[in-house]
Parts: sequence; structure tokens; C-alpha cells
Amino acid sequence: MRQYEEPLRPSPTAAVSQTFRIRSRSVVVKVAQDSSESPGSIVTYVKSSFSTAEDIFALAGIGFATVAALWASVNLVEIIDKLPVLPLFFELIGISVAWVFIYNNLLFKPKRQEFLGNIKSTISRILGQ
Repeated sequence: MRQYEEPLRPSPTAAVSQTFRIRSRSVVVKVAQDSSESPGSIVTYVKSSFSTAEDIFALAGIGFATVAALWASVNLVEIIDKLPVLPLFFELIGISVAWVFIYNNLLFKPKRQEFLGNIKSTISRILGQ
């Protein structure tokens, strides 16, 4: 047996996978440190809201209904898109609505200032300021 053996060099893929593992661990640690369960936190709300089996079934039902509605709407849009006249009709409606919006809210400076004021007041109302 030799006393001084040359250490094996790690392959480049091993170094990359080791770096990836280190990064993923640090992310997990950060998430674990940031999750605070204060009385007003979302984690506490979710735990208290869905503590019984009935609430979990309600959540699963809402999730299933959402997926089903999304699937149905995508299929409906595909069917409408296959009709030869309706896509052109909807495109003309979209262009006309866009032009009416631009004319009513963005074309002239006084209307533009009023529109921006409405947006700011709505944002402040939503944020409760």
C-alpha cells in the first residue's frame, strides 16, 4: 500500500451536481427561515380554514371545477376559431373596441389626465389609503 495516493479528481458533472445540491439546500433553508407563523399569516389562515376533511373536499371540488372550466373554455375557443366567419367578426369587434377606448381615454390630454386620476383613485381605494 502506498502512503501518498493522489486524490481522485471529481468529474465536471459531479462538480455541477454538487453545486446544484448545495444551491437547492440553501434555498430550502431560506424558505424554512422565512416562513413565519404569526397570527395574521397566510399559513395560519390556510391551516385553520382547511382543518376538517369536509373543507379539504370542498377545496378539491373547487380545484376540479376550475380545471374543468378552463378545459371547456379552451375547447370553446378552438371550436369558435374553426368557424370561418366568426374569427373575422370577433377581430373587427376587438379592433373597434380598442379604437373607442383609445379615443375616449388616451387621445386627448384632459381625458388622459382624467383617466390616470381614475386609475390612481381606484388603486388607492383598493389598497385602503
